[in-house]
Amino acid sequence: MIPYLARLLDITMNKSELPGDWKRDTVIPIHKGGDRSLVTNFRPVSLTSVFCKQIEHVIASYLRQVWDKNDWLYEGQHGFRPEYSCESQVIAVCQDIADCLDNGDKIDAIIVDFSKTFDLVPHGRLLTKIANSGVDSRVMVWIREFLLGRTQTVPSGNGPGCYYQPCSNQPIMCRFSLRPA
Repeated sequence: MIPYLARLLDITMNKSELPGDWKRDTVIPIHKGGDRSLVTNFRPVSLTSVFCKQIEHVIASYLRQVWDKNDWLYEGQHGFRPEYSCESQVIAVCQDIADCLDNGDKIDAIIVDFSKTFDLVPHGRLLTKIANSGVDSRVMVWIREFLLGRTQTVPSGNGPGCYYQPCSNQPIMCRFSLRPA
Protein backbone atom coordinates (compact mmCIF):
# COMPACT_ATOMS: atom_id res chain seq x y z
CA MET A 1 0.00 0.00 0.00
CA ILE A 2 2.85 2.42 0.83
CA PRO A 3 4.28 2.46 -2.73
CA TYR A 4 0.84 3.37 -4.08
CA LEU A 5 0.39 6.17 -1.54
CA ALA A 6 3.88 7.46 -2.30
CA ARG A 7 3.05 7.45 -6.02
CA LEU A 8 -0.24 9.31 -5.38
CA LEU A 9 1.59 11.90 -3.30
CA ASP A 10 4.21 12.31 -6.03
CA ILE A 11 1.54 12.73 -8.72
CA THR A 12 -0.47 15.28 -6.73
CA MET A 13 2.71 17.21 -5.84
CA ASN A 14 3.92 17.34 -9.44
CA LYS A 15 0.51 18.17 -10.96
CA SER A 16 -0.25 20.78 -8.26
CA GLU A 17 -3.82 19.58 -8.01
CA LEU A 18 -5.85 17.10 -6.03
CA PRO A 19 -8.58 14.77 -7.29
CA GLY A 20 -12.05 16.25 -6.83
CA ASP A 21 -13.12 13.36 -4.62
CA TRP A 22 -10.40 14.31 -2.13
CA LYS A 23 -12.05 17.71 -1.69
CA ARG A 24 -15.55 16.39 -0.93
CA ASP A 25 -16.61 15.61 2.61
CA THR A 26 -19.72 13.87 3.87
CA VAL A 27 -20.69 15.25 7.27
CA ILE A 28 -22.49 12.81 9.55
CA PRO A 29 -24.15 14.22 12.71
CA ILE A 30 -23.33 12.00 15.72
CA HIS A 31 -25.66 12.29 18.71
CA LYS A 32 -23.76 13.19 21.89
CA GLY A 33 -26.72 12.74 24.23
CA GLY A 34 -29.69 14.75 25.38
CA ASP A 35 -32.59 16.09 23.34
CA ARG A 36 -32.32 14.92 19.73
CA SER A 37 -34.25 18.00 18.52
CA LEU A 38 -31.38 20.32 19.55
CA VAL A 39 -28.61 20.63 16.97
CA THR A 40 -26.11 21.41 19.77
CA ASN A 41 -26.48 17.81 20.98
CA PHE A 42 -24.84 16.52 17.80
CA ARG A 43 -21.16 16.46 16.85
CA PRO A 44 -20.31 16.69 13.15
CA VAL A 45 -17.98 13.96 11.87
CA SER A 46 -16.52 14.55 8.43
CA LEU A 47 -15.97 11.47 6.25
CA THR A 48 -13.22 12.04 3.70
CA SER A 49 -11.18 10.07 1.18
CA VAL A 50 -9.10 7.38 2.88
CA PHE A 51 -6.21 7.96 0.46
CA CYS A 52 -6.26 11.70 1.05
CA LYS A 53 -6.40 11.14 4.80
CA GLN A 54 -3.27 8.97 4.63
CA ILE A 55 -1.41 11.54 2.55
CA GLU A 56 -2.60 14.25 4.93
CA HIS A 57 -0.80 12.34 7.73
CA VAL A 58 2.38 12.26 5.62
CA ILE A 59 2.16 16.03 5.02
CA ALA A 60 1.47 16.68 8.72
CA SER A 61 4.50 14.56 9.65
CA TYR A 62 6.65 16.52 7.20
CA LEU A 63 5.40 19.82 8.68
CA ARG A 64 6.26 18.62 12.20
CA GLN A 65 9.80 17.70 11.06
CA VAL A 66 10.37 21.08 9.40
CA TRP A 67 8.92 23.00 12.32
CA ASP A 68 10.87 21.01 14.92
CA LYS A 69 14.09 21.48 12.92
CA ASN A 70 13.46 25.24 12.59
CA ASP A 71 12.20 25.58 16.19
CA TRP A 72 9.01 27.05 14.75
CA LEU A 73 6.43 25.77 17.25
CA TYR A 74 5.92 27.52 20.56
CA GLU A 75 7.48 25.41 23.33
CA GLY A 76 4.22 25.55 25.31
CA GLN A 77 2.23 23.91 22.48
CA HIS A 78 1.11 20.55 23.80
CA GLY A 79 -1.75 19.45 21.57
CA PHE A 80 -1.15 17.60 18.29
CA ARG A 81 2.54 16.98 18.94
CA PRO A 82 4.33 13.71 19.64
CA GLU A 83 5.15 13.21 23.32
CA TYR A 84 2.84 16.10 24.30
CA SER A 85 -0.81 15.82 25.31
CA CYS A 86 -3.62 17.49 27.21
CA GLU A 87 -2.30 15.71 30.29
CA SER A 88 1.23 17.11 29.83
CA GLN A 89 -0.32 20.59 29.43
CA VAL A 90 -2.26 20.21 32.70
CA ILE A 91 0.89 19.00 34.47
CA ALA A 92 2.86 22.00 33.15
CA VAL A 93 0.17 24.46 34.30
CA CYS A 94 -0.08 22.80 37.72
CA GLN A 95 3.71 22.98 38.06
CA ASP A 96 3.70 26.68 37.12
CA ILE A 97 0.99 27.35 39.73
CA ALA A 98 2.88 25.35 42.40
CA ASP A 99 6.11 27.26 41.61
CA CYS A 100 4.29 30.59 41.97
CA LEU A 101 2.73 29.54 45.27
CA ASP A 102 6.10 28.32 46.56
CA ASN A 103 7.66 31.68 45.66
CA GLY A 104 4.80 33.65 47.23
CA ASP A 105 3.88 35.13 43.84
CA LYS A 106 0.35 36.14 42.92
CA ILE A 107 -1.42 34.18 40.19
CA ASP A 108 -3.88 35.47 37.62
CA ALA A 109 -5.57 33.04 35.28
CA ILE A 110 -7.58 33.70 32.15
CA ILE A 111 -9.44 30.72 30.73
CA VAL A 112 -10.43 31.02 27.06
CA ASP A 113 -12.52 28.53 25.09
CA PHE A 114 -10.84 27.99 21.71
CA SER A 115 -13.14 25.11 20.71
CA LYS A 116 -14.26 26.75 17.45
CA THR A 117 -10.98 28.50 16.66
CA PHE A 118 -9.89 26.13 13.90
CA ASP A 119 -13.14 26.65 12.00
CA LEU A 120 -12.38 30.36 11.77
CA VAL A 121 -8.73 30.48 10.70
CA PRO A 122 -8.48 32.52 7.46
CA HIS A 123 -6.84 30.26 4.87
CA GLY A 124 -4.74 33.08 3.42
CA ARG A 125 -3.20 33.89 6.80
CA LEU A 126 -2.62 30.21 7.54
CA LEU A 127 -0.90 29.65 4.17
CA THR A 128 1.30 32.73 4.70
CA LYS A 129 2.37 31.46 8.13
CA ILE A 130 3.17 28.01 6.77
CA ALA A 131 5.06 29.46 3.78
CA ASN A 132 7.19 31.57 6.12
CA SER A 133 8.12 28.51 8.18
CA GLY A 134 10.53 27.02 5.64
CA VAL A 135 8.17 24.48 4.04
CA ASP A 136 8.91 23.27 0.49
CA SER A 137 6.93 25.24 -2.13
CA ARG A 138 5.41 22.05 -3.60
CA VAL A 139 4.03 21.17 -0.19
CA MET A 140 2.62 24.70 0.07
CA VAL A 141 0.80 24.25 -3.24
CA TRP A 142 -0.55 20.87 -2.05
CA ILE A 143 -1.85 22.41 1.19
CA ARG A 144 -3.43 25.32 -0.70
CA GLU A 145 -5.15 22.90 -3.07
CA PHE A 146 -6.27 20.82 -0.09
CA LEU A 147 -7.85 23.81 1.66
CA LEU A 148 -9.45 25.68 -1.21
CA GLY A 149 -12.59 24.67 -3.07
CA ARG A 150 -13.72 22.03 -0.60
CA THR A 151 -17.34 20.94 -0.60
CA GLN A 152 -19.41 18.96 1.83
CA THR A 153 -22.79 17.30 2.07
CA VAL A 154 -25.00 16.24 4.92
CA PRO A 155 -27.04 13.18 3.95
CA SER A 156 -30.77 13.51 4.31
CA GLY A 157 -33.28 10.76 4.99
CA ASN A 158 -33.99 10.53 1.24
CA GLY A 159 -30.44 10.26 -0.07
CA PRO A 160 -26.93 11.65 -0.03
CA GLY A 161 -27.85 15.35 -0.09
CA CYS A 162 -26.29 18.08 -2.22
CA TYR A 163 -22.66 19.20 -2.09
CA TYR A 164 -22.07 22.82 -1.11
CA GLN A 165 -19.15 25.02 -0.14
CA PRO A 166 -19.17 25.72 3.60
CA CYS A 167 -19.47 29.33 4.75
CA SER A 168 -16.59 29.11 7.22
CA ASN A 169 -13.04 27.92 6.74
CA GLN A 170 -12.46 24.39 7.92
CA PRO A 171 -8.75 23.71 7.63
CA ILE A 172 -7.89 20.23 8.78
CA MET A 173 -4.13 20.47 9.17
CA CYS A 174 -3.77 23.76 11.04
CA ARG A 175 -3.93 22.38 14.55
CA PHE A 176 -0.54 23.80 15.50
CA SER A 177 0.36 26.96 17.40
CA LEU A 178 2.83 28.79 15.18
CA ARG A 179 5.34 31.28 16.45
CA PRO A 180 4.56 34.86 15.37
CA ALA A 181 6.21 35.77 12.04
